[in-house]
Amino acid sequence: MSVSVRVVLADDHPIVRTGLRLGLEATSGIEVVGEASDGESALSQIQALSPDVAILDIDMPKLDGLGVARQIRSLGLQVKIILLTLHSEAIYLRAAFDAGAHGYILKDSGSEDIVTAIRTVLSGQRYIGPSMTEQLISLQTGEETIDKLMAKLTPAERNVMRLIAEGKASKEIGDELGIHYRTVDNHRTNICRKLKIEGANSLLRFALQHKAEF
Repeated sequence: MSVSVRVVLADDHPIVRTGLRLGLEATSGIEVVGEASDGESALSQIQALSPDVAILDIDMPKLDGLGVARQIRSLGLQVKIILLTLHSEAIYLRAAFDAGAHGYILKDSGSEDIVTAIRTVLSGQRYIGPSMTEQLISLQTGEETIDKLMAKLTPAERNVMRLIAEGKASKEIGDELGIHYRTVDNHRTNICRKLKIEGANSLLRFALQHKAEF
Protein backbone atom coordinates (compact mmCIF):
# COMPACT_ATOMS: atom_id res chain seq x y z
CA MET A 1 0.00 0.00 0.00
CA SER A 2 1.73 3.15 -1.15
CA VAL A 3 -0.90 5.47 0.34
CA SER A 4 -1.44 5.27 4.09
CA VAL A 5 -4.65 3.50 5.06
CA ARG A 6 -6.24 5.04 8.15
CA VAL A 7 -7.79 2.56 10.58
CA VAL A 8 -9.93 2.83 13.72
CA LEU A 9 -9.86 -0.16 16.10
CA ALA A 10 -12.66 -0.96 18.53
CA ASP A 11 -12.49 -3.74 21.13
CA ASP A 12 -13.30 -3.65 24.83
CA HIS A 13 -10.13 -5.58 25.70
CA PRO A 14 -7.06 -3.30 25.81
CA ILE A 15 -4.63 -6.18 25.29
CA VAL A 16 -6.46 -7.21 22.11
CA ARG A 17 -6.40 -3.62 20.81
CA THR A 18 -2.69 -3.29 21.57
CA GLY A 19 -1.92 -6.53 19.77
CA LEU A 20 -3.98 -5.47 16.75
CA ARG A 21 -2.38 -2.03 16.61
CA LEU A 22 1.16 -3.38 16.83
CA GLY A 23 0.44 -5.99 14.17
CA LEU A 24 -1.11 -3.48 11.78
CA GLU A 25 1.45 -0.73 12.27
CA ALA A 26 4.22 -3.23 11.52
CA THR A 27 2.78 -3.27 7.99
CA SER A 28 3.91 -0.44 5.75
CA GLY A 29 1.08 1.84 4.65
CA ILE A 30 -1.31 1.24 7.56
CA GLU A 31 -1.88 3.83 10.27
CA VAL A 32 -4.08 3.28 13.33
CA VAL A 33 -5.61 6.71 13.91
CA GLY A 34 -8.01 5.83 16.72
CA GLU A 35 -8.95 3.22 19.30
CA ALA A 36 -12.19 2.67 21.20
CA SER A 37 -13.33 0.37 24.01
CA ASP A 38 -17.07 0.51 23.28
CA GLY A 39 -19.40 0.94 20.34
CA GLU A 40 -20.55 4.47 21.08
CA SER A 41 -16.98 5.73 21.31
CA ALA A 42 -16.11 3.84 18.13
CA LEU A 43 -18.94 5.51 16.23
CA SER A 44 -17.91 8.95 17.50
CA GLN A 45 -14.31 8.38 16.42
CA ILE A 46 -15.36 7.14 13.00
CA GLN A 47 -17.48 10.26 12.52
CA ALA A 48 -14.68 12.56 13.71
CA LEU A 49 -11.68 10.90 12.05
CA SER A 50 -13.19 9.60 8.78
CA PRO A 51 -10.96 6.50 8.62
CA ASP A 52 -10.76 4.28 5.56
CA VAL A 53 -11.42 1.13 7.60
CA ALA A 54 -13.06 0.38 10.95
CA ILE A 55 -12.19 -2.91 12.64
CA LEU A 56 -14.90 -3.68 15.18
CA ASP A 57 -15.44 -6.39 17.76
CA ILE A 58 -19.02 -7.67 17.69
CA ASP A 59 -19.32 -7.97 21.48
CA MET A 60 -18.78 -4.48 22.93
CA PRO A 61 -20.56 -2.52 25.67
CA LYS A 62 -23.01 0.34 25.01
CA LEU A 63 -23.33 -0.48 21.29
CA ASP A 64 -22.16 -3.76 19.79
CA GLY A 65 -20.28 -4.07 16.52
CA LEU A 66 -23.41 -4.95 14.55
CA GLY A 67 -25.11 -1.86 15.96
CA VAL A 68 -22.15 0.32 14.98
CA ALA A 69 -22.25 -1.13 11.46
CA ARG A 70 -25.98 -0.35 11.17
CA GLN A 71 -25.41 3.23 12.37
CA ILE A 72 -22.55 3.71 9.88
CA ARG A 73 -24.81 2.55 7.06
CA SER A 74 -27.71 4.71 8.29
CA LEU A 75 -25.49 7.80 8.45
CA GLY A 76 -23.98 7.12 5.03
CA LEU A 77 -20.41 7.19 6.35
CA GLN A 78 -17.81 6.16 3.78
CA VAL A 79 -15.81 3.63 5.79
CA LYS A 80 -15.19 -0.06 5.18
CA ILE A 81 -16.25 -2.22 8.12
CA ILE A 82 -14.45 -5.39 9.21
CA LEU A 83 -15.95 -7.32 12.11
CA LEU A 84 -13.40 -9.17 14.22
CA THR A 85 -15.14 -11.72 16.43
CA LEU A 86 -15.19 -14.99 18.34
CA HIS A 87 -18.47 -16.01 16.65
CA SER A 88 -17.98 -18.67 13.99
CA GLU A 89 -21.69 -19.43 13.48
CA ALA A 90 -23.17 -18.80 10.03
CA ILE A 91 -26.02 -16.77 11.53
CA TYR A 92 -23.57 -14.14 12.77
CA LEU A 93 -21.94 -14.03 9.35
CA ARG A 94 -25.35 -13.34 7.80
CA ALA A 95 -26.13 -10.73 10.44
CA ALA A 96 -22.81 -9.00 9.78
CA PHE A 97 -23.42 -8.52 6.07
CA ASP A 98 -27.08 -7.65 6.64
CA ALA A 99 -25.82 -4.88 8.96
CA GLY A 100 -23.51 -3.49 6.29
CA ALA A 101 -20.14 -5.08 7.11
CA HIS A 102 -17.62 -5.63 4.33
CA GLY A 103 -15.40 -8.17 6.09
CA TYR A 104 -15.73 -10.85 8.76
CA ILE A 105 -12.75 -12.48 10.45
CA LEU A 106 -12.26 -14.56 13.58
CA LYS A 107 -10.09 -13.36 16.46
CA ASP A 108 -7.74 -16.29 16.19
CA SER A 109 -6.64 -15.06 12.76
CA GLY A 110 -3.10 -13.86 12.26
CA SER A 111 -2.21 -10.25 11.52
CA GLU A 112 -1.49 -11.19 7.90
CA ASP A 113 -5.13 -12.27 7.51
CA ILE A 114 -6.33 -8.93 8.90
CA VAL A 115 -4.06 -7.05 6.49
CA THR A 116 -5.46 -9.18 3.65
CA ALA A 117 -8.96 -8.33 4.84
CA ILE A 118 -8.15 -4.60 4.76
CA ARG A 119 -6.73 -4.81 1.23
CA THR A 120 -9.69 -6.87 0.04
CA VAL A 121 -12.45 -4.60 1.37
CA LEU A 122 -10.65 -1.50 0.08
CA SER A 123 -10.66 -3.08 -3.38
CA GLY A 124 -14.44 -3.22 -3.21
CA GLN A 125 -14.82 -6.92 -2.39
CA ARG A 126 -16.11 -8.72 0.66
CA TYR A 127 -13.67 -10.61 2.84
CA ILE A 128 -14.46 -13.68 4.91
CA GLY A 129 -11.69 -15.31 6.96
CA PRO A 130 -10.29 -18.60 5.65
CA SER A 131 -11.53 -20.51 8.73
CA MET A 132 -15.12 -19.61 7.80
CA THR A 133 -15.26 -21.76 4.64
CA GLU A 134 -18.21 -23.91 5.75
CA GLN A 135 -20.19 -20.87 6.85
CA LEU A 136 -19.40 -19.12 3.54
CA ILE A 137 -20.80 -22.07 1.60
CA SER A 138 -23.92 -21.91 3.76
CA LEU A 139 -24.22 -18.18 3.09
CA GLN A 140 -23.81 -18.64 -0.66
CA THR A 141 -26.09 -21.65 -1.10
CA GLY A 142 -28.65 -21.29 1.67
CA GLU A 143 -29.64 -17.71 0.92
CA GLU A 144 -31.37 -17.59 4.31
CA THR A 145 -31.39 -14.07 5.66
CA ILE A 146 -31.87 -13.27 9.32
CA ASP A 147 -35.51 -12.40 8.55
CA LYS A 148 -36.10 -15.79 6.95
CA LEU A 149 -34.52 -17.62 9.85
CA MET A 150 -36.51 -15.60 12.37
CA ALA A 151 -39.70 -16.37 10.47
CA LYS A 152 -39.20 -20.02 11.42
CA LEU A 153 -39.82 -19.22 15.10
CA THR A 154 -43.27 -19.81 16.55
CA PRO A 155 -44.99 -17.05 18.58
CA ALA A 156 -44.15 -19.00 21.76
CA GLU A 157 -40.49 -19.16 20.77
CA ARG A 158 -40.45 -15.43 20.05
CA ASN A 159 -41.87 -14.78 23.52
CA VAL A 160 -39.10 -16.89 25.02
CA MET A 161 -36.49 -14.98 22.96
CA ARG A 162 -37.92 -11.67 24.16
CA LEU A 163 -37.55 -12.74 27.79
CA ILE A 164 -34.09 -14.17 27.20
CA ALA A 165 -33.10 -10.72 25.88
CA GLU A 166 -34.35 -9.28 29.19
CA GLY A 167 -31.82 -11.49 30.98
CA LYS A 168 -34.31 -13.90 32.50
CA ALA A 169 -33.47 -17.52 33.33
CA SER A 170 -35.61 -20.48 32.25
CA LYS A 171 -37.49 -20.66 35.56
CA GLU A 172 -38.31 -16.94 35.47
CA ILE A 173 -39.47 -17.25 31.86
CA GLY A 174 -41.60 -20.26 32.77
CA ASP A 175 -43.22 -18.39 35.67
CA GLU A 176 -44.02 -15.39 33.46
CA LEU A 177 -45.42 -17.49 30.60
CA GLY A 178 -47.17 -20.01 32.85
CA ILE A 179 -45.23 -23.01 31.58
CA HIS A 180 -42.73 -25.45 33.13
CA TYR A 181 -39.09 -24.42 33.00
CA ARG A 182 -38.29 -27.65 31.14
CA THR A 183 -40.66 -26.52 28.40
CA VAL A 184 -38.66 -23.29 28.24
CA ASP A 185 -35.48 -25.33 27.87
CA ASN A 186 -37.10 -27.27 25.02
CA HIS A 187 -37.97 -23.95 23.35
CA ARG A 188 -34.34 -22.86 23.74
CA THR A 189 -33.15 -26.06 22.06
CA ASN A 190 -35.59 -25.64 19.17
CA ILE A 191 -34.67 -21.98 18.72
CA CYS A 192 -30.96 -22.81 18.53
CA ARG A 193 -31.68 -25.52 15.97
CA LYS A 194 -33.82 -23.24 13.80
CA LEU A 195 -31.37 -20.33 13.96
CA LYS A 196 -28.33 -22.62 13.63
CA ILE A 197 -26.79 -21.26 16.81
CA GLU A 198 -24.25 -23.22 18.84
CA GLY A 199 -22.56 -22.49 22.15
CA ALA A 200 -23.76 -21.88 25.70
CA ASN A 201 -23.97 -18.07 25.51
CA SER A 202 -24.62 -17.62 21.79
CA LEU A 203 -28.42 -17.63 22.15
CA LEU A 204 -28.28 -14.87 24.78
CA ARG A 205 -25.93 -12.79 22.62
CA PHE A 206 -28.18 -13.23 19.59
CA ALA A 207 -31.29 -12.33 21.59
CA LEU A 208 -29.64 -9.16 22.90
CA GLN A 209 -28.46 -8.11 19.45
CA HIS A 210 -31.90 -8.65 17.88
CA LYS A 211 -34.22 -7.84 20.80
CA ALA A 212 -35.99 -5.12 18.82
CA GLU A 213 -37.31 -7.80 16.47
CA PHE A 214 -39.19 -9.85 19.11
